[in-house]
Order: sequence, then structure tokens, then C-alpha cells
Amino acid sequence: MASCLFRVLARPQVLKFASLRAVSINSLNIQHRNIHITRTFCQKYFTEKHEWVDVPEGSNVGTVGITDYAQDKLGDVVYVQLPDVGQELEVDGEAGVLESVKAASDIYSPVTGEVTEINEVLNDTPKKINESPYDEGWLYKLTLADPQELEPLMSEEGYNEYLTTIE
Repeated sequence: MASCLFRVLARPQVLKFASLRAVSINSLNIQHRNIHITRTFCQKYFTEKHEWVDVPEGSNVGTVGITDYAQDKLGDVVYVQLPDVGQELEVDGEAGVLESVKAASDIYSPVTGEVTEINEVLNDTPKKINESPYDEGWLYKLTLADPQELEPLMSEEGYNEYLTTIE
């Protein structure tokens, strides 16, 4: 398609017409539009059990998943059992199960709260956890019962430092 368009535009009569119709950029009436951008900053918090929770600034809803380290150690994920929407989870309580070609592993909740959404994509393609553990491979979202439970969790830098002590 692009090569056909180029051939039409490259014809001398088209180029001549285009140059006759050309207008100086200074003579154009340019409209200015104000664009307002609201940035949402997220903060990932990590546990020693290799789960993370991502909470947008000013929100009480967190997205939960497992870390890249955890998915790598687990191997290819082949089955996911996630909590039910509406289920109440306790901090460090079981939230589901991941099964891989190597082993099965429990998922623990990094915070207390009520599950508001699960990642339905994982039912058909659990490998998303391996491919994109921090984006498309998230597990569930929950409303935090107590945002202060985030305080003892590690930052990304702290988690990376923690990884150096366990390997």
C-alpha cells in the first residue's frame, strides 16, 4: 500500500501540484489545545514470599502478583487457582495456588482485604505469569482493609537487596 502511494506521489505532475499547493507554515492558523494529564504513581511493595502488591497513589485498591524471581524459580506455570471475587483475605493468608511443570506453590496475600477482581486471562493462558509477572500476569485486585499493612513490606530496592541474601 505504501509503495503504491509513493509511486503516485512521485509522479512529476503530482509533485508539481503539491508544490503549487504548498503553504508556508507561518501563514497557517494553528489552534492551541490545553491537554491536562493526571499522572497516577504506583508503588510496588514486596514480601519475602515473593508476592508484590501495587497500589496507586491515593488509592486503597491494590493489584497483587508474584515476582519475576518467583516465576523463574517456579518454572512454566500451567494452572492457576485464584481467590473468588468478594473473598476476604488476611495478610499472609492463602489466596490461591500456582501449578507449574516443576511444582505447586501457594499464593499468599501481602495485605488484608476483599478481592474485587481476578485476572480472568490467566484461566486460559497461565503462562502470562511467566511472560509478564508485573504487567499482564497480575493475579487479583483487592480493596485494602488497612493501608498501614504496606509499611513493613519492602520497596523494589529493598526486595532486590533481599534477593542477594538468599541466593
